[in-house]
Amino acid sequence: MFEGLKELLTIKSSKGVGLLLNLKEIVDRFFVYVEAENIEIYNEFSLQHELGIFLRGELGGYFVQFERNVSYFPINSKTIKKEIDISIFSEDKSERYAIELKHPLNGQYPEQMYSFVKDVKFMEELKENGFTKTAVVVLVSDRPFYEGRSNQGIYKYFRNEYRVYGNVFKPTGVMKGKEYISLKGIYNFSWKSAGENKKYFMIEV
Repeated sequence: MFEGLKELLTIKSSKGVGLLLNLKEIVDRFFVYVEAENIEIYNEFSLQHELGIFLRGELGGYFVQFERNVSYFPINSKTIKKEIDISIFSEDKSERYAIELKHPLNGQYPEQMYSFVKDVKFMEELKENGFTKTAVVVLVSDRPFYEGRSNQGIYKYFRNEYRVYGNVFKPTGVMKGKEYISLKGIYNFSWKSAGENKKYFMIEV
Protein backbone atom coordinates (compact mmCIF):
# COMPACT_ATOMS: atom_id res chain seq x y z
CA MET A 1 0.00 0.00 0.00
CA PHE A 2 2.63 2.51 1.11
CA GLU A 3 6.31 1.82 0.50
CA GLY A 4 8.15 1.43 3.77
CA LEU A 5 4.92 1.58 5.76
CA LYS A 6 5.81 -1.24 8.12
CA GLU A 7 8.98 0.56 9.12
CA LEU A 8 6.99 3.72 9.81
CA LEU A 9 4.39 1.85 11.86
CA THR A 10 6.89 0.63 14.43
CA ILE A 11 9.27 2.12 16.95
CA LYS A 12 11.99 0.42 18.96
CA SER A 13 11.11 -0.33 22.54
CA SER A 14 12.95 1.46 25.34
CA LYS A 15 14.66 -1.81 26.23
CA GLY A 16 15.87 -2.25 22.68
CA VAL A 17 14.23 -5.67 22.42
CA GLY A 18 11.82 -6.24 19.55
CA LEU A 19 9.50 -3.60 18.15
CA LEU A 20 6.42 -1.90 19.51
CA LEU A 21 3.59 -0.77 17.29
CA ASN A 22 3.19 2.96 16.88
CA LEU A 23 -0.59 3.23 17.13
CA LYS A 24 -0.69 6.93 16.30
CA GLU A 25 1.23 6.39 13.09
CA ILE A 26 -1.02 3.48 12.16
CA VAL A 27 -4.22 5.48 12.64
CA ASP A 28 -2.95 8.59 10.82
CA ARG A 29 -1.81 6.49 7.87
CA PHE A 30 -5.09 4.61 7.83
CA PHE A 31 -7.05 7.83 7.30
CA VAL A 32 -4.62 8.94 4.59
CA TYR A 33 -5.19 5.58 2.90
CA VAL A 34 -8.99 5.82 3.22
CA GLU A 35 -9.03 9.24 1.59
CA ALA A 36 -6.54 8.28 -1.14
CA GLU A 37 -8.48 5.13 -2.02
CA ASN A 38 -11.88 6.84 -1.72
CA ILE A 39 -13.11 4.24 0.78
CA GLU A 40 -16.53 5.05 2.19
CA ILE A 41 -16.89 4.82 5.96
CA TYR A 42 -20.60 5.12 6.63
CA ASN A 43 -21.06 3.79 10.17
CA GLU A 44 -19.09 2.51 13.15
CA PHE A 45 -19.02 -1.07 11.92
CA SER A 46 -17.55 -0.02 8.57
CA LEU A 47 -14.85 1.94 10.43
CA GLN A 48 -14.02 -1.15 12.48
CA HIS A 49 -14.07 -3.38 9.39
CA GLU A 50 -11.88 -1.13 7.21
CA LEU A 51 -9.35 -0.48 9.96
CA GLY A 52 -9.17 -4.20 10.68
CA ILE A 53 -8.52 -4.99 7.01
CA PHE A 54 -5.82 -2.32 6.94
CA LEU A 55 -4.15 -3.70 10.06
CA ARG A 56 -4.19 -7.29 8.84
CA GLY A 57 -2.63 -6.22 5.57
CA GLU A 58 0.19 -4.32 7.22
CA LEU A 59 0.96 -6.06 10.50
CA GLY A 60 2.35 -9.48 9.69
CA GLY A 61 3.04 -11.57 12.75
CA TYR A 62 0.18 -10.12 14.80
CA PHE A 63 -3.36 -11.35 15.34
CA VAL A 64 -6.03 -8.74 14.64
CA GLN A 65 -9.43 -9.62 16.10
CA PHE A 66 -12.78 -7.96 16.69
CA GLU A 67 -15.00 -7.74 19.78
CA ARG A 68 -12.76 -9.87 21.98
CA ASN A 69 -14.01 -10.19 25.55
CA VAL A 70 -11.50 -8.90 28.08
CA SER A 71 -11.52 -12.35 29.72
CA TYR A 72 -9.47 -13.63 26.77
CA PHE A 73 -6.52 -11.71 28.19
CA PRO A 74 -5.01 -11.74 31.70
CA ILE A 75 -7.22 -9.18 33.44
CA ASN A 76 -6.96 -8.81 37.20
CA SER A 77 -9.61 -6.18 37.87
CA LYS A 78 -13.12 -5.22 36.79
CA THR A 79 -13.36 -3.02 33.70
CA ILE A 80 -15.96 -0.46 32.68
CA LYS A 81 -16.63 -2.36 29.43
CA LYS A 82 -16.27 -6.02 28.51
CA GLU A 83 -15.52 -6.19 24.78
CA ILE A 84 -12.64 -4.62 22.87
CA ASP A 85 -13.45 -3.23 19.41
CA ILE A 86 -10.08 -4.21 17.91
CA SER A 87 -7.43 -6.31 19.64
CA ILE A 88 -3.93 -6.69 18.23
CA PHE A 89 -1.61 -9.18 19.88
CA SER A 90 1.42 -11.37 19.34
CA GLU A 91 1.08 -15.15 19.37
CA ASP A 92 2.30 -15.45 22.95
CA LYS A 93 0.31 -12.33 23.99
CA SER A 94 3.45 -10.68 25.29
CA GLU A 95 2.38 -7.68 23.19
CA ARG A 96 -1.25 -6.67 23.53
CA TYR A 97 -2.88 -3.61 21.98
CA ALA A 98 -6.48 -2.41 22.14
CA ILE A 99 -8.34 0.17 20.04
CA GLU A 100 -11.82 1.49 20.83
CA LEU A 101 -13.72 3.16 18.01
CA LYS A 102 -16.54 5.68 17.83
CA HIS A 103 -18.32 7.04 14.75
CA PRO A 104 -21.54 8.67 16.05
CA LEU A 105 -24.18 9.59 13.47
CA ASN A 106 -27.34 10.39 15.41
CA GLY A 107 -26.60 13.63 17.22
CA GLN A 108 -26.90 13.39 21.01
CA TYR A 109 -23.63 15.30 21.16
CA PRO A 110 -23.11 15.59 24.93
CA GLU A 111 -23.98 11.93 25.56
CA GLN A 112 -21.72 10.80 22.74
CA MET A 113 -18.91 12.90 24.20
CA TYR A 114 -19.48 11.16 27.52
CA SER A 115 -19.17 7.82 25.73
CA PHE A 116 -15.82 8.98 24.29
CA VAL A 117 -14.62 9.53 27.85
CA LYS A 118 -15.93 6.11 28.87
CA ASP A 119 -13.78 4.56 26.16
CA VAL A 120 -10.72 6.44 27.41
CA LYS A 121 -11.39 5.06 30.89
CA PHE A 122 -11.67 1.55 29.46
CA MET A 123 -8.33 1.97 27.72
CA GLU A 124 -6.78 3.20 30.98
CA GLU A 125 -8.01 0.07 32.71
CA LEU A 126 -6.60 -2.25 30.05
CA LYS A 127 -3.25 -0.46 30.18
CA GLU A 128 -3.21 -0.95 33.95
CA ASN A 129 -3.88 -4.66 33.32
CA GLY A 130 -0.76 -5.16 31.24
CA PHE A 131 -1.71 -4.07 27.71
CA THR A 132 1.28 -2.68 25.84
CA LYS A 133 -0.60 0.29 24.41
CA THR A 134 -4.25 1.26 24.04
CA ALA A 135 -6.05 3.93 22.03
CA VAL A 136 -9.39 5.58 21.36
CA VAL A 137 -10.23 6.69 17.82
CA VAL A 138 -13.23 8.96 17.21
CA LEU A 139 -14.48 9.87 13.73
CA VAL A 140 -17.27 12.45 13.36
CA SER A 141 -19.23 14.05 10.54
CA ASP A 142 -21.07 16.73 12.56
CA ARG A 143 -19.54 20.11 13.42
CA PRO A 144 -21.10 20.32 16.94
CA PHE A 145 -18.66 17.69 18.18
CA TYR A 146 -15.72 20.06 17.71
CA GLU A 147 -17.28 23.53 17.37
CA GLY A 148 -20.29 25.34 18.84
CA ARG A 149 -21.57 28.26 20.88
CA SER A 150 -21.18 26.53 24.25
CA ASN A 151 -17.78 25.60 25.60
CA GLN A 152 -19.02 24.78 29.08
CA GLY A 153 -19.45 21.42 30.81
CA ILE A 154 -18.51 18.43 28.73
CA TYR A 155 -18.24 20.58 25.59
CA LYS A 156 -15.07 22.27 26.87
CA TYR A 157 -13.01 19.12 26.49
CA PHE A 158 -13.79 18.67 22.80
CA ARG A 159 -14.44 22.23 21.56
CA ASN A 160 -11.98 24.32 23.52
CA GLU A 161 -9.35 22.54 25.63
CA TYR A 162 -8.81 19.49 23.40
CA ARG A 163 -7.92 17.25 26.30
CA VAL A 164 -9.80 15.01 28.73
CA TYR A 165 -8.91 14.61 32.39
CA GLY A 166 -10.17 14.37 35.94
CA ASN A 167 -13.81 13.74 36.82
CA VAL A 168 -16.09 14.08 33.79
CA PHE A 169 -19.76 14.28 34.80
CA LYS A 170 -22.70 12.81 32.94
CA PRO A 171 -24.16 15.71 30.93
CA THR A 172 -27.83 14.65 30.59
CA GLY A 173 -30.54 12.48 32.13
CA VAL A 174 -31.52 11.77 35.71
CA MET A 175 -27.88 11.22 36.72
CA LYS A 176 -26.71 14.53 35.23
CA GLY A 177 -24.08 16.08 37.47
CA LYS A 178 -24.09 13.03 39.77
CA GLU A 179 -22.64 10.14 37.80
CA TYR A 180 -19.11 10.69 36.57
CA ILE A 181 -16.10 8.98 35.01
CA SER A 182 -12.78 9.55 36.74
CA LEU A 183 -9.68 9.57 34.55
CA LYS A 184 -6.25 9.13 36.12
CA GLY A 185 -4.30 10.70 33.28
CA ILE A 186 -4.49 13.88 31.21
CA TYR A 187 -4.94 13.12 27.51
CA ASN A 188 -4.34 15.79 24.89
CA PHE A 189 -5.59 15.39 21.34
CA SER A 190 -6.19 17.36 18.15
CA TRP A 191 -8.95 17.17 15.58
CA LYS A 192 -7.63 16.20 12.15
CA SER A 193 -9.28 16.23 8.75
CA ALA A 194 -10.53 12.89 7.42
CA GLY A 195 -11.93 14.24 4.15
CA GLU A 196 -15.55 14.76 3.13
CA ASN A 197 -16.20 17.19 6.02
CA LYS A 198 -15.16 14.52 8.53
CA LYS A 199 -12.74 14.92 11.40
CA TYR A 200 -11.10 12.47 13.74
CA PHE A 201 -8.98 12.44 16.83
CA MET A 202 -6.98 9.76 18.58
CA ILE A 203 -6.00 9.44 22.22
CA GLU A 204 -3.28 6.95 23.05
CA VAL A 205 -3.12 5.68 26.63
